Amino acid sequence: MAEIRTVSVIGMGYIGLPTCAIFASRGFDVIGIDVNESVVAKVNRGEIHIVEPDLDGLIQKVVANGKLRAFGTPQAADAYIIAVPTPITEEHKPDISYVLDAARSIAPVLKRDDLIVLESTSPVGTTRTMTSLLAELRPDLKFPVPHGEEADVLVAYSPERVLPGKVLTELINNDRSIGGLSRKSSERAATLYSSFVAGDLFITQAESAELVKLTENAFRDVNIAFANELAAVCQDLSLNVWEVIDLANRHPRVNILQPSPGVGGHCIAVDPYFIIDAAPNSTRLISSARRINSERPLSVVKDIEALLDPTREQTIACLGLSFKPNIDDMRESPAVEVVKLLSKLPNLKIVAAEPNARALPRELEGNDIAFTDALSAIDQSDIVVLLVDHRQFNFVDPEALKDKKLVDTRGLWTWRKARKPDARIEGKRSELERSRTGEAA
Repeated sequence: MAEIRTVSVIGMGYIGLPTCAIFASRGFDVIGIDVNESVVAKVNRGEIHIVEPDLDGLIQKVVANGKLRAFGTPQAADAYIIAVPTPITEEHKPDISYVLDAARSIAPVLKRDDLIVLESTSPVGTTRTMTSLLAELRPDLKFPVPHGEEADVLVAYSPERVLPGKVLTELINNDRSIGGLSRKSSERAATLYSSFVAGDLFITQAESAELVKLTENAFRDVNIAFANELAAVCQDLSLNVWEVIDLANRHPRVNILQPSPGVGGHCIAVDPYFIIDAAPNSTRLISSARRINSERPLSVVKDIEALLDPTREQTIACLGLSFKPNIDDMRESPAVEVVKLLSKLPNLKIVAAEPNARALPRELEGNDIAFTDALSAIDQSDIVVLLVDHRQFNFVDPEALKDKKLVDTRGLWTWRKARKPDARIEGKRSELERSRTGEAA
């Protein structure tokens, strides 16, 4: 089989663009495809449209040396990486239309010996469904569905498992699952990824690889839901949840995550629904976790309402809009949902600050919400709501907050920064016990 020299990445978003950069940095001729014309234009200028550490310099380099070119429509290549969104509908059903559209778009340029790898987080069976569609569109070529090892075009599923803010590092260092629709498909995909992956590559069937990715994110969702439920318990009992978790985590086999205003992003807030949809009678725990986390923004708003003075108009500073710290991604962000809910309350002026963005997200436009920097927002507010613990907020002067009512959903100011020295007893016995035996001297 011919060597893979040209790789086409379909979708240049939060995963696709870093993937383009990594492949190009390894000497492949990379063709990035995106339906957004402004994204294509920016990439061809060596610019990026997302916030991701070190990505801008790498993109500049691979565009300058001609290893990465961007287009609005698919071009012929030896391997195709599909990295497009897989959202959910309003009814929480998986929507794989972008994956199928991507398959339709590359069908005309496919040729014998090509490899297709789906990376988009997908419901179980999506890779097989996509391949059946391609077989219908290109009857002149043999695909693993239904031709198995006799296929002309090989197809596999290999999901990314990276952390926003560390994408370039984790694309290289993390292990990967590779699920081919045939043995040859798995081996071909493993050979391609071994060009840059330092982690281990594990070969399995496509459906297992699809469920592995969903399982990873559902696991995180369940654990975050436990932390958020514990936060509600502590509030009922007038206890500090941050202290309770900190002390509980000192048990060698306990690792509770941190409470939050909810769960966001395209993965953890979405993927559990793919499992729930596939097995609704067997997912009571996953469903409960989804409900706890999706209701969390409303709980935060109720906490804020309890601080309001109904006799006058007040200003609320909402700090942070992304779904997690130190990135610009606001997809499914619980912080955005909190601000949206607050905008519906009377006698409130809302000022939002997001250091990683230049403007409000589209879903907040038209809601009479001001957008400014954090210090200006705090200065003009009666109530300060910390929604995302961006590193910039670590440097807020406590003096700026002393006369403000504070809702700290991440424990940044009320626990981590204001934490008292450890009230622990050193060693096996206290200083008092040692003094009684004369050992203290």
